[in-house]
Amino acid sequence: MSAKEIVLPVTGMTCAACVRNVERAIGRQPGVQEVSVNLATERASILPGPEGVDRDLLVGAVEKAGYGVLDLQDEAVPEDAEREAREAAIQQQTRLVRIGVVFTVPLAVLSMARHLTQAAPDLAGALPWLAWSGWPPVFWLLTTVVMVALGRQYLAGALRAARNGSANMDTLVTLGTGAAYIYSVAALTGLLPDTGEYFETAAVILTLITLGKLLEARARGRSSDAIRRLMQLAPQKATLLRDGEEHVVPVSDLQPGDQVLVRPGGRIPVDGLVREGASAVDESLLTGESLPVDKAPGDEVIGATLNVHGRLVIEARHLGADSALAQIIRMVEEAQASRAPIQRVADRVSGVFVPIVLVLALLTFVGWLTIGQVGLAQALTHAVAVLVIACPCALGLATPTAIMVGTGLGAENGILFRNSAALENTRGLQVIALDKTGTLTLGETQLMALLSQPGWTEAKLLRLAAGAERGSEHPLARALLQAAQQRGIEPGEPDQFTAEAGMGVRASVDGREVLVGSLPWLEAEGIALDDRAKQKARSLQEQGQTAVAVAADGQVAGVLGIADALRPESREAVSALRAAGLDVVMLTGDNRNTAQAIAAQLGIEEVRAEVLPQDKAAAIESLQAGGVRVAMVGDGINDAPALAQADVGMAIGGGADVAMEAADLTLPGADPMAVARAIQLGRATMRTIYQNLFWAFIYNIVLIPVAMLGALVPMLAAAAMAFSSVFVVSNSLRLRKLRLGA
Repeated sequence: MSAKEIVLPVTGMTCAACVRNVERAIGRQPGVQEVSVNLATERASILPGPEGVDRDLLVGAVEKAGYGVLDLQDEAVPEDAEREAREAAIQQQTRLVRIGVVFTVPLAVLSMARHLTQAAPDLAGALPWLAWSGWPPVFWLLTTVVMVALGRQYLAGALRAARNGSANMDTLVTLGTGAAYIYSVAALTGLLPDTGEYFETAAVILTLITLGKLLEARARGRSSDAIRRLMQLAPQKATLLRDGEEHVVPVSDLQPGDQVLVRPGGRIPVDGLVREGASAVDESLLTGESLPVDKAPGDEVIGATLNVHGRLVIEARHLGADSALAQIIRMVEEAQASRAPIQRVADRVSGVFVPIVLVLALLTFVGWLTIGQVGLAQALTHAVAVLVIACPCALGLATPTAIMVGTGLGAENGILFRNSAALENTRGLQVIALDKTGTLTLGETQLMALLSQPGWTEAKLLRLAAGAERGSEHPLARALLQAAQQRGIEPGEPDQFTAEAGMGVRASVDGREVLVGSLPWLEAEGIALDDRAKQKARSLQEQGQTAVAVAADGQVAGVLGIADALRPESREAVSALRAAGLDVVMLTGDNRNTAQAIAAQLGIEEVRAEVLPQDKAAAIESLQAGGVRVAMVGDGINDAPALAQADVGMAIGGGADVAMEAADLTLPGADPMAVARAIQLGRATMRTIYQNLFWAFIYNIVLIPVAMLGALVPMLAAAAMAFSSVFVVSNSLRLRKLRLGA
């Protein structure tokens, strides 16, 4: 969701047909550009057009359609209000189930007793209480209580759907139980031939369906546990240092610039910078990496992470909605609220499913009366079974519940999906392109070799090169300046500094025109490289180092060997990706020989080397030729176009904001194994969705004909319908046990 989007917590939805009703009601309002309603999260996400839309108008449209909107406008903590509303709904369903059990169990016992006394009349004398089974008003009284207490919620839902010109799960339940109840009353009062009553059928159906609704609500609540656990990690209090004194204050009272004390074992309350002290901080909630990270003055820390040992004084920087934890929670909520492309299949089916079921129930009733030559009561029983067994609850929950659990599990392991489409797209990936610097390597380049040409000393060469790079933010500049500092060499002062992206830098140092960059660039600038310089460059490249030439006043002064150490996990990550059936490609701007040397260390066979930043997107596009689905993993601003071009873009590490904005998937940790874990999670989630959809479809495809043929009694149909919804949600919850990386 963007900042412009409006989110409405909608109450009263029971199935996929309800979702369509709410979407249709909101979509008709002027100014609405796009609307998506999620049954599992019970939220409507509305994207207004340029002219905007009034929230009250949207709320009115939802309420007019017969549903409710939870008012969070005045709530300090909206999540608490939503949780309270969910818990209140669970408590309400619990009360209804208890009422249903209290009145339905005696009804079922008396019904069995009636059949028993009809088969063995002598038992009535031996067991006097069995006489109650022969008094129909008792059945009517018990059933009426159940119909009024439990049935009214389904009747209200059916009426809502009728006002919207549609039908839903409540319609099927109301018609099925209502038909059984009305027929039984008519038989009891003599309006129909005395062929027996079916009071217990209506009561048992309502009780079983309400029990299923309760179990489903509880399971759906557990599917959002990940977000609640993340929220609970945020400390509510902080120790503020002011004028040398400690003050315990609510975190919400802190302001940017405040100094906060965090003792060993305490959670860091805000995003900020360490000003005093040194410690190790457990950042696993953000990155998924279990090893604590050392922190010293000047280092950034993230709110809600754990200070393992050592006293820290932190300057608050980002608070409230701007904090990293708040952004993670927001991203997870957005992913859970979004609609996966595969959901469209269920949506299309649910749009016509209930009307078709109504027709099938009518055909069943008429067919048994005319062709089956059975009585009115038996024909009605078969029709009721069709209505009840076909309730499409499982169909509506199949996709969103799995998405909720999958994205929540991802957040707990440092894997943040931007939306559910990104999660779905991980399943069909065939190729994964990995940017070298910062992804496969530490991104901390070091000067490994300093090879000067005749007439130049190493000290003089390094002074000019470091001086030219002084105005650059490139990793090469940091490596040269660090090497000069370690050797006690003062870099020259640059003048007229210019940088050529992906090529090198040009500056005036100590009165000389100095160029530091790639060999092809220097040659393009008209600087000839002799055989000695070329041989030095080849030797460095064969060792996996990047060769950088330094020229002064149009002559080559020397060649530098720069290396970026591989991440310890990179080899394992590449192996895991290949084991997952993916072709691994390395993208880099390095010289081909250097790139091949590094790729050989990692077991990567395909390398796209000497790729300029502006050409990375074109490289991804070429990999996509022929319909191949490609993921791109990168961490820098220059990776953003490639991340956007890829079928799945993954921003890894700290990740520049632009890269994260362009990516479908953010991996805050620097561990490349997170890429393999993300793909594992995406595939497992999609596998669960397919299982859920298979069950939901097969359940109806198989059991509706069985009910039409008269082989399924209504009470068993109600139990099966309730079980199907609980099964789908429970199957989604199994994802929580997935061991990522195993």
